[in-house]
Amino acid sequence: MSRVLPTHPPRFTVFDTPILRSILRLVGVTLLWVKRWRTSVRLPDTPSWVAVIAPHTSFWDFPLLVSLALKHRIKANWLGKHTLFRGPFFYFFRWLGGIPVDPADSGDGRVAGVVRMFEENDRMRIGIAPEAGLSPVTTWRTGFYHIANGARVPLLLAYVDYGRRIVGADTWFVPTGDMAADFARLGEFYGGKRPRYPERFALPEV
Repeated sequence: MSRVLPTHPPRFTVFDTPILRSILRLVGVTLLWVKRWRTSVRLPDTPSWVAVIAPHTSFWDFPLLVSLALKHRIKANWLGKHTLFRGPFFYFFRWLGGIPVDPADSGDGRVAGVVRMFEENDRMRIGIAPEAGLSPVTTWRTGFYHIANGARVPLLLAYVDYGRRIVGADTWFVPTGDMAADFARLGEFYGGKRPRYPERFALPEV
């Protein structure tokens, strides 16, 4: 069983602190400007979705994505490895919208727990990095797909493209249940995105 279960999303996050949110938004916009990054956003016309976050090969991906969310006022949660939430970092990452999960937990139990969150909340937006960390990978974890398919919500394709220096979330589709076809679509999309460390990245395979 997971040591830290994703029983519910945090009720109070950076997006619920108006003054500090405005300050951090300015910091995020400034970071993007200084680093010469552009943003591109087109969200699904539904209250709930699962955002696929890839490629994820560098610690820089996180602040760039947070800056994107702050700039465009995208209130969302994200699943993160439970080891990130140790000690005082628990409250910090929860405040940033994080939901801790233990990769050692059974896949079905973890998926069911997150699907339940979608069923219990009228508005639920969760970002998931299928590569599950910064170490080199040969394939993607599939939990994000089963969550979106089980909750019947769109997959929003978020990305950090170091080739074009664009951080975005501008493409989405509803899973068809045909995992092979949907993963081929994901592979085609993310194949055109350049990670910071290409040797750590792999395209999805069924």
